[in-house]
Amino acid sequence: MYATLGSIFDQTVSKFPNKEAIVDLKKGQRWTYGEWRDDVLRCANALTAAGVGKGDRVSTFLFNTSELATTLFACAKIGAIFNPINFRLKSEEVAYILKDATPKVVMFEELLKDQVASIQSQFPDTQFWFINEETPSYAKNYHDEVGKAPTTNPTVEVSESDTYAIMYTSGTTGRPKGVIHRHRDMAEQSLICTAVLHYTKNDVGLVIAPMFHCAELHCCVIPRVQAGASSIIMHQFNPMAAVDTVEQEKVTVMFAVPTMWSMMAELEGAASKVKSLQRGLYGAAPMAPVLVKRVKDILGINLIQAYGQTEMGPAITFLAEDEQLTKVGSAGKPAYNHEIRIVMPNEDGPSEPDNVLKPGQVGEIIVKGPCMMAGYFNRKEATEKALYKGWYHSSDLGYMDEDGYLYVADRVDDMIISGGENIYPREVEDVLHEHDSVQDVAVVGIPDEKWGESVLAFVVTKDPSLTAEDLEKFCKNNDKLAGYKRPRQYQFVEELPRNASGKIQKFLLREQRAESANQ
Repeated sequence: MYATLGSIFDQTVSKFPNKEAIVDLKKGQRWTYGEWRDDVLRCANALTAAGVGKGDRVSTFLFNTSELATTLFACAKIGAIFNPINFRLKSEEVAYILKDATPKVVMFEELLKDQVASIQSQFPDTQFWFINEETPSYAKNYHDEVGKAPTTNPTVEVSESDTYAIMYTSGTTGRPKGVIHRHRDMAEQSLICTAVLHYTKNDVGLVIAPMFHCAELHCCVIPRVQAGASSIIMHQFNPMAAVDTVEQEKVTVMFAVPTMWSMMAELEGAASKVKSLQRGLYGAAPMAPVLVKRVKDILGINLIQAYGQTEMGPAITFLAEDEQLTKVGSAGKPAYNHEIRIVMPNEDGPSEPDNVLKPGQVGEIIVKGPCMMAGYFNRKEATEKALYKGWYHSSDLGYMDEDGYLYVADRVDDMIISGGENIYPREVEDVLHEHDSVQDVAVVGIPDEKWGESVLAFVVTKDPSLTAEDLEKFCKNNDKLAGYKRPRQYQFVEELPRNASGKIQKFLLREQRAESANQ
């Protein structure tokens, strides 16, 4: 029988029982793998006592906590389906997921108590477990339930084809969909990431990106467990605290989205505090070439890029340390045992997998590999469309170069057509990122009577004196951007809306623009 996440955990415990496994910085607690096994078994038995059986869902609505990691492996031991929920969601958004996933148990914490309080009455058949003190009247206390449970090994048979988790997409275009992943999918993903990121038992990883998201969980936490490495869990990201923790805990590897890397690189004295850091993974959103170079120059670490989507586990490609500057702008080559094609987009339905484009031609990115989802939960039609003819249709646009490296242009929905010309927002964003006063930028298309669409740039500045005229002059003098691609309007904002994975939610920017235009 192929490995499950439960058996992967057991193998590591048997090999490294006295090795430090996890550290919860907020609680100031540390566990060896042997100690953590006891907590996982207690949690598994507590869930069973609460009526959770094989195939039942268990949701976590938590920031980064040891309880989230423990619940994941407890579910894996009893065949329950793990469902981590984005802690940034508002109450009705959480309610939408709970109605769809119908969990038996929901774990939640103090900082999210208000969101849960306003919706819990809608779910009379769901148990709510609170991980802090002063438990609300409608909930049970997680530690009370787990503390009284035994550390005996559950006897549930869990196979590689059983569902491990339902992970809801972050929603760049609308309502999230529940992505179904099986145990074997994630065992494969763990092996791939362990190989690419060179995880060993000597590694210390820092968890700063959200653990409910597959980039942190599947590319970092689970592979480190498989390797017998340690994970230092930071409750919420703070750039100064992250840099200090790297120094104090001798962190060797970590994942961060581009904005996190940028914030850490800008801190005075950061370089001297991250000397233990050997490898840095980035992904979930593109990193402008100028930022890649800045992070490498300031922090002095080797960066590895991963491009992916929740539906693929998530990693689809990797760009290695020695390729960051020689193949700047690329997402890299396919992950082990993955195949990528660039095909002609089809406006009337899924793209045809055999309609393959030549190197350099932009089309839809489709993928096939061992970590591909089983489908969307309760979404038969969406599943058939996304997995048409056995390929995952990403809705991302990109091209392959002559050397087989993938370049991601943009989402199909985000492409701008102005005067019959295709404009990919990312190439405009990369140019604007080169301006010293630009902190963050997002480009969208807006209706234009003459050209059909024109380019609008939303800009977060480092310098409040920056003007649209300054940026217009900068773009005009930049030989990387054709005249028709230049933004025709600029809108200065304090921040850009991002989902859990760090991707900009451009549909919200379009809605914001439409609302202001109608006022």
